[in-house]
Amino acid sequence: MEAIKLVVSIVERGQGKRIQKLYRKHHIPLHLQCAGHGTATSEIMDILGLGSSEKDVLISWSAASAAGHLLSQLNGELRRTVQASGIVFTVPISGLNSLVACLSAYQAENLKKELRGDPQVERTENSVILISCSRGCTDEIMSTAKAHGARGGTVVKARLAGQEDLEQAYDMELEEEREILAIVVPTQLRAAIMDAVNTAHGLRSKAQSIVCALPIEDMIHL
Repeated sequence: MEAIKLVVSIVERGQGKRIQKLYRKHHIPLHLQCAGHGTATSEIMDILGLGSSEKDVLISWSAASAAGHLLSQLNGELRRTVQASGIVFTVPISGLNSLVACLSAYQAENLKKELRGDPQVERTENSVILISCSRGCTDEIMSTAKAHGARGGTVVKARLAGQEDLEQAYDMELEEEREILAIVVPTQLRAAIMDAVNTAHGLRSKAQSIVCALPIEDMIHL
């Protein structure tokens, strides 16, 4: 069975359902939709003509070949018809429920029959940095990241669970109410941004940040 990818799509609020319908037509049937918002202020968004800062974050499971074909089409023939603005990227995963994996593989086989071969996939040199922090701290963290080359990010609300061992080990009390800041950056900037965020906003700071990064294999801007 071929590798499975996560396809992460960050688009303007209200476009998520239409993106889901488009993805189903391209053999990617299963999705998780979340609400988020961009880090730019509404005033800046209006000045730049970029629409609302409120975002739909769509997480989709797909076989690698179907994901590669989708991004290729979004970057080509579908770009004029998709009528959405945002970013789409793929992240590798190492495990998945067998039923979901089989469904994704089955859909990919149908796609290959339509295309009569495997879609070509190009690789990028980008990473997504995920920063879990106390609510209300994302603006400060984004300022630190921008000082080291980041351009913008997307915020999703969350709640921290299972923090008791970490609190006992390091004699601290962690805030449960969290926000997750996702920042897509060129891989060569990743280490400097993560080090700067951890130094200024780490676990012992007001932000109580937990920082990690994932490799992005393919990415396109809508």
